[in-house]
Formats: sequence, structure tokens, C-alpha cells
Amino acid sequence: MTGTRIAALGHYQPAKVLTNHDLAELVDTDDAWITSRVGIRTRHIGGPDEPVDELAAHAAGKALAAAGLTPDDIDLVLVATSTAIDRSPNTAARVAARLGMTSPATMDLNVVCAGFTHALATADHAVRAGGSRRALVIGADKMSAVADWTDRTTCVLVGDGAGAAIVEAVDEEEAGAAPGIGPVLWGSVPEMGHAVRIEGTPPRFAQEGQSVYRWATQQLPALARRTCERSGIAPEELAGVVLHQANLRIIEPLAAKIGAVNAIVARDVVESGNTSAASIPLALAKLVERGELPSGAPVLLFGFGGNLSYAGQVVRVP
Repeated sequence: MTGTRIAALGHYQPAKVLTNHDLAELVDTDDAWITSRVGIRTRHIGGPDEPVDELAAHAAGKALAAAGLTPDDIDLVLVATSTAIDRSPNTAARVAARLGMTSPATMDLNVVCAGFTHALATADHAVRAGGSRRALVIGADKMSAVADWTDRTTCVLVGDGAGAAIVEAVDEEEAGAAPGIGPVLWGSVPEMGHAVRIEGTPPRFAQEGQSVYRWATQQLPALARRTCERSGIAPEELAGVVLHQANLRIIEPLAAKIGAVNAIVARDVVESGNTSAASIPLALAKLVERGELPSGAPVLLFGFGGNLSYAGQVVRVP
């Protein structure tokens, strides 16, 4: 039987940091207003010469180095993004070219803030089915490129970055307690898809904040607990919880309602803002890098947002 595991992680953020005090010079806001409503203090912003595929390639390179692999060890590249530069070539193909890969399959997935968890599940399925031996899964977004910098309700939220994971096949009998990827729980609320939007020409990010807040805090706890059930793990057994880093006022009540009383809860949103598809792999990679999650620890990943889509799985960290 073929199983899967996350072999390594990597993350990248642009060097420029935009503080709440910097934002106060752009729009009618201040540090107290922002932190009290969303909990964000800083965010990283890419420059005009830093396209989203470059952010993705940096994170991918770090994941490959951590795994001791070369680009040609990868046969599938999946990039979750909603801020791609062009329709074609897609971001995954651009990343493959930047890394010097020779013949991988390359695909983009646009599920906005739940993109990485959807892409991780897709890679898991591809490897289990025998369509791939080793996949590179990236969540990357340059939200600053689609922000309305005159709207204080949305521009204070966004940040740029990328996170990457190497997913590889393992023999289930030999793997034992080795890092693995649990079954996905995914879905959406299509009739409420308009609540989070990136649309228009040029495209601009907008949302109905109160609708998203109510949906996330009221509906998602039960779905997150069902995700744990599918992996055969109780919430109190989790070592970590990494939710989409949308808003600290969503993350904290949602984590509490899940019942993961012994888990470290990722709060990377405070320093990174909402990086959409990048937020979960960014936060997870940082926790692992700092040694806050030991190898093999069970962690709940749960993405949600645009399209009012959601996807979650329990993984064991490398």
C-alpha cells in the first residue's frame, strides 16, 4: 500500500515590512483600530519586481534544500494562488522554469484562502493513486497587487508570501508513525461565494467581513472536528492547529471551539497579515523551523475563505 508524507517545508516573504503606522499614512486608520479588529501589526509587501512566481520559487527552493532533493526529483508541481500574473503560462510552470526542472506536470489551483489545503489533498491523492512519486505543493499569493489601498477595511489585512511542502510516497507498512497526510474534508457554500471576491479590471480584493466572520466562527468548528475524526484523532491529541491566517478575531474563537486544548495555535497573522493561499504553509513552516512542533507531531490544517470554500486534514510534520 502506498502512503504519503510531508518530507520538508519551506517559506519565503519579501523583505519590505509595512507596519500599521505606515498604513496610517495611506488611509484613515491607526494601530489601535487595526489590532483591535484583526490583530495584525505588520505584513510583508513585495515590490514591482517580485512577481508571485518568484515568491513561490524561493519557498520551493528552501523546501527542496531541507529535503536534500534536486528540482529533477519532483514530478508534479501544484501551486495554489489567486494572484497569478497571466492565464498562461501558469504559475506552476513559471516556478518549474525558475527552478530548472525538466519535465514535471504543472498545475495551478485557485481556491483562494483554502488553496493550499486543496492542493495538498490533490497531491496526496495523486501520489496514492500512483500518478506522482514526489510532488511540490506551494501556496503563494501577492495580495498587495490586488488590494484597494484606499479602503481601510481591506488593505490593512493583506500581505505577500509563499510556503511550500514536499509530498512523497512511502510504504505504509514501513512508515509506521512517520509523518503522514490524513484524509481531506472539503466543501463550499456556493450561494455565499460573493462574500469574498477578487474581481474587476484591474482585479481588486473585497469582502463582506461580518458574513465571513459569522460563517467561520459558527459553522467551521464542527467541520474541523469532523476532519480530526476522519484521521482517527481526537482534538485534544493535536499538537498544533494551523488555520487560515485571516483575522485573529476568527482564529482564536475557532481554535477554542475545536477543543484542541493541548495544541499550539498558529498566530502568524499578527506579523504576516492575510497572505491567502500562502498563510497555512507559511505559519506551519515557521512553527517547525522554530522547533515548536516536533517531528511526527499531529497538526490540524484548515483553510477557508474565498468561494466560502474550506478544506482540512491532519498531517504529521517532518
